[in-house]
Amino acid sequence: MMATIQECDVVDNAGNSGGTKNKGIHANLSVVVPLYNEEESVGPLIERMNECLATYSQPWELILVDDGSSDATVATARRFLEHEQGHIRLLELQRNFGQTAAMQAGIDAARGEVIVTLDGDLQNDPIDIPRMVERLLREDLDLLSGWRKDRQDNMLMRKIPSRIANKLIGKITGVRLHDYGCSLKVYRARVIKSVRLYGEMHRFIPAWVASNTSPSRIKEEVVTHHARQFGESKYGISRTYRVLLDLLFVYFFMRFRARPGHFFGRIGLAMGALGGAMLTYLALAKILFGQDIGSRPLLLLGVLLVVVSIQFFTTGIMSEMITRTYYESSDRKPYVVTEDSQTRDADRLAWKMPDSDA
Repeated sequence: MMATIQECDVVDNAGNSGGTKNKGIHANLSVVVPLYNEEESVGPLIERMNECLATYSQPWELILVDDGSSDATVATARRFLEHEQGHIRLLELQRNFGQTAAMQAGIDAARGEVIVTLDGDLQNDPIDIPRMVERLLREDLDLLSGWRKDRQDNMLMRKIPSRIANKLIGKITGVRLHDYGCSLKVYRARVIKSVRLYGEMHRFIPAWVASNTSPSRIKEEVVTHHARQFGESKYGISRTYRVLLDLLFVYFFMRFRARPGHFFGRIGLAMGALGGAMLTYLALAKILFGQDIGSRPLLLLGVLLVVVSIQFFTTGIMSEMITRTYYESSDRKPYVVTEDSQTRDADRLAWKMPDSDA
């Protein structure tokens, strides 16, 4: 295998054994790996996954999602699949839809009670998976995110932008993690399947999950990270502007998804108050002091702010109507129920009847 990666039956960098059979694990497992032009990595990845999950105590599957690769990724994966026992699946997307879409496709196809996602470039190490799954179940978490504490990437192009982004994302979303960008994450299937990922929102999965569960059920775990051995990174500092735009959308949907009128109403109220103050000042100057206000820029600015504030108010009203139509037509609820303890016994439930002597 790779000289830089330790054997799976030894202690990992967090001081835990990754290869010993863990009796505390009681969940079927699906591992989802998006691939894009990783022809050199896919073979070693499959071997490494089989090696590190050989002693996993429950059934597991590996789902490889090819995101429209233009190299020999699919052909290489198929050669390996010919010698496997059927626990490895290959999903081939029609074209390159992006990492988020590939990840969503794998999550939709996953059958396990616990779902793990990681990159296919061998920088994430499968040795961490058994330990992370055990902690997720032991501590009754919904998401356990990897933390690349000793990250093996370029300082200027990857580490510094990532640290800035992590602090900014944590500040805005309220979900404070050291490493949002680590693809190695462990989820409860019922939670991650209730979240739909679009665009490039895979970077904000903890924030999306937090919209359906308590942030206290989201933790992070220090994981192994290796330098890329094959190919080149598909991402760089050029994605920064996209992260900022996505962050604005995440903030909106987390805080105002069910009440968009409050978002637009706040902006409209602020602009209306400022414009109204300007016009009031000009009116007093005209009435009390007889000043000429017709040629003053402040008059135009005040009128503009009032008009824009009215537009924001009407946009908020329309957004509220669209939101209500969406929830009613799609039968989606603005809440998530973890479990109804009485659902299982619904046939035996009865109404509490009033006392006969009441």
